[in-house]
Amino acid sequence: MTGYIFVLLAGLAAGGLSAIVGTGASIILLPILILQFGPQQAVPIMAVAAVMGNIGKSLAWWREIDWRAFAAYSITGVPGAALGARTLLVLPASIVEIGLGIFFVCLIPMRRWMRVRDMHMPMWQLAVAGGVIGFLTGIVLSTGPLSIPAFGAVGLSKGALLSTEAIGSLALMISKAVTFQALGALPWPQIVQGVIVGSAMIAGSFAAKRIVDRMSVKTFEHMLDVMLIIAGATMLWTGFAAL
Repeated sequence: MTGYIFVLLAGLAAGGLSAIVGTGASIILLPILILQFGPQQAVPIMAVAAVMGNIGKSLAWWREIDWRAFAAYSITGVPGAALGARTLLVLPASIVEIGLGIFFVCLIPMRRWMRVRDMHMPMWQLAVAGGVIGFLTGIVLSTGPLSIPAFGAVGLSKGALLSTEAIGSLALMISKAVTFQALGALPWPQIVQGVIVGSAMIAGSFAAKRIVDRMSVKTFEHMLDVMLIIAGATMLWTGFAAL
């Protein structure tokens, strides 16, 4: 019982962090879930909890969602996630994680370079990015540090960025979960446990909304950079450890 309470508290904290910077929930939760349930059960539980967490962020900033950006991203991202989930069965995820870790760190100067020049990504490029990110989402646990800069590049920030990225990621994760369920890789006990942990993440999302609303855009951008560094380092560590 103590272990479950700790997992729920961690889910609350992870949901709050993810609601502030858009990503990072899996970095906090996955090691805790592995300790509590073991690695084989932790990954599907985290996948379901991530779906719930994105529902929470979408609901918290529902009125600020950019539906045009969501449509451009998900129209290619949804089939990309299904294809990636099938590819996961034959492709070493460690190689992908190492590549993504390097890319996440490289995104920091890239984002600053685009911001200084006031460059924005057109919607057709967001659609291309959605297909690529969707495919990668099907292979690895989380690509939040990749999708957040993509939505930021079309000019979104704070609540609009968090909510639109959340509902876009939600569409991709549902596609991934449906594919896993069809392949028998997502048992019902893990679904139920994921929903329980995810409910705590939803509560964390709503609790963090006031923090984001009061935060300056500059502070928000700095926090994104910090999260990219942490996510990149975590991906590299996980990838090299699995080799």
